[in-house]
Amino acid sequence: SSTAQAYQDQSPPSSRLHCLQTPSFAEMPSMEENWPAYQSKMEKEGCNAAAIAAFKYTYSVLVSGANVMIPESVLDPVDSLPRLEELTVESDPSLLTKTVILKLNGGLGTGMGLDKAKSLLPVTGDKSFLDLIAQQVASMKETYKTDLSFMLMNSFSTSADTLAALAEYPELGTGADLEFVQNKAPKVAAADLSPATWEKDPGHEWCPPGHGDLYPAMLGSGTLEKLLSKGFKYMFVSNSDNLGATMDLKILAHFAKTGAPFMMEVADRTEADKKGGHLAKKKEGGGLLLRESAQCPDEDEKAFQDTAKYKFFNTNNLWVDLEALKEQFAKNEGMLPLPVMKNSKTVDPRDKASTKVLQLETAMGAAIECFPGATALVIPRSRFAPVKTTSDLFALRSDAYVLTPDCRIVLAEARAGVPPNIKLDGAYKFTDAMDKLIPEGPPSLIDCKKLVVEGPITFAKGVVIKGEVTIKNAGSEAKQVATGTYENTTVEL
Repeated sequence: SSTAQAYQDQSPPSSRLHCLQTPSFAEMPSMEENWPAYQSKMEKEGCNAAAIAAFKYTYSVLVSGANVMIPESVLDPVDSLPRLEELTVESDPSLLTKTVILKLNGGLGTGMGLDKAKSLLPVTGDKSFLDLIAQQVASMKETYKTDLSFMLMNSFSTSADTLAALAEYPELGTGADLEFVQNKAPKVAAADLSPATWEKDPGHEWCPPGHGDLYPAMLGSGTLEKLLSKGFKYMFVSNSDNLGATMDLKILAHFAKTGAPFMMEVADRTEADKKGGHLAKKKEGGGLLLRESAQCPDEDEKAFQDTAKYKFFNTNNLWVDLEALKEQFAKNEGMLPLPVMKNSKTVDPRDKASTKVLQLETAMGAAIECFPGATALVIPRSRFAPVKTTSDLFALRSDAYVLTPDCRIVLAEARAGVPPNIKLDGAYKFTDAMDKLIPEGPPSLIDCKKLVVEGPITFAKGVVIKGEVTIKNAGSEAKQVATGTYENTTVEL
């Protein structure tokens, strides 16, 4: 079988549609032929040994022609897991002195029209994600009268902006105590799997290797060794755009008590989550693993989307025992054998006629299968509030959410744990367009079940939305939604 087939279904659906024809297995260049060019390119770029070892592994999977799909036949569902609200373990603030909080902050928010770190977006008033994170850490230090260690994994695109913004919070740390930078990986020419070149802009020859790079970036930057030498044992990792992911003493105490090397926070899968990845068990050996839609053979898609069978999804809030991580690196010669995912792109993303390339990526949650004895904990949806679109941001800035005294943003009590469903017209995909929609701030959404906005409109001050409301303007000139209450109605302006 050709690797094209083995890899094509493993890509996210968007890249499956126009999948590239990689060489057939018979024509596949060998690792020995192609690897020296990559080794040399990465060394010239100043990549460290851990970054090179990680890419060498992902590239070897590509050229091996291995079938990296995860069929239904090798899996069992996970029937039950411990739940946060049922834990009886006592909180132990002394564990905080051995714990580091790490936020992944490599994303640029290009999907929302940004050319800077997404975490610099204002969320509430003039406070950005980063402001709130910094203030959460300060609040915990005050509450528990203990120092609390905090770090960021930035990317080469977000580091400068982020450090400048956090200069306001020197108590968080500075320089190498505050951040390490994720690696970059060479793009692979789809035609012959050689290193892609683009003389017009050599920067386009490199890409981020996915957040699975967390582990080699910690090793290669010296961060892992530094944390261990300072007596740290536990690490809590989450995405910087998930404001629900705060340090929880009960979860920390539970993780410490289990002695597990790795723990994933998962949430109950609903109909809305059925296309996303799920947690499963290996039939052979019973270890936990993640299966993404990209790793599911077409014939198993129905089972993949069965939320009664596969009940849990990964929130990307992870707990890692740093000593266990060091052991896994030692056991695997300086890398973690994470599942490899392939994205089909063009070398210059804005030039569709430029060289076709493959970008090889790994995901940090997939490390659950690299740690024998890894476990998972079901958490309430309140710990999973990521901002992926302007519709999410629109809701977050409204009164459907409240800012707690310890600087967390949570759903208002009246929402009973259910966020409003917001569907903004595609014209508001970028944040600058969304800001023009709500010049006086967002409408009241505390009693809104669903709001659909179609066409060019602006909200006046004092608009209240209740139940399910659709607002349409078929014209090309923006029209205003007047002050007042709109309940279970369709408004045509």
